[in-house]
Amino acid sequence: MPVLPKDAREASDVFYKQNQGDVLLNYENEILLAKAKGETEPYIIPPVNISIDAPVAVVDKNADKKGTQAVATAFVKYLYTPEAQEEFAKVGFRPVNGTVASKYASKFPKVPKLYTIATFGGWSKVQDKFFKDGGIFDQVFKAK
Repeated sequence: MPVLPKDAREASDVFYKQNQGDVLLNYENEILLAKAKGETEPYIIPPVNISIDAPVAVVDKNADKKGTQAVATAFVKYLYTPEAQEEFAKVGFRPVNGTVASKYASKFPKVPKLYTIATFGGWSKVQDKFFKDGGIFDQVFKAK
């Protein structure tokens, strides 16, 4: 029976702590976190993968209203510094800084074909094709 947890961390907990499921499809950082906590299940990085980017931005209207524009802008810039990228890498997120990425290359296996959501037509097209009612996601679970 398929298990559909509400988020990635819950999926990890259901798989590792409750021993439910034969296969866990999850974000790489979740698998690396589990490994760091002593989990020994083998994992693979599929040869074709989709980059999940987490954009960050200052919401000018809110920052201006609160008087936090300068600190918010500085924080966003800090996230891309080698120091911050090191911290991301330590907890399982692939660094975007080239120097830090090289330092942690052994932790993050090479992905032969890495796509972005734009490769598939953008979020609106993907949402419609895969996740709307009756979309591919629903069809996969009905086919079980």
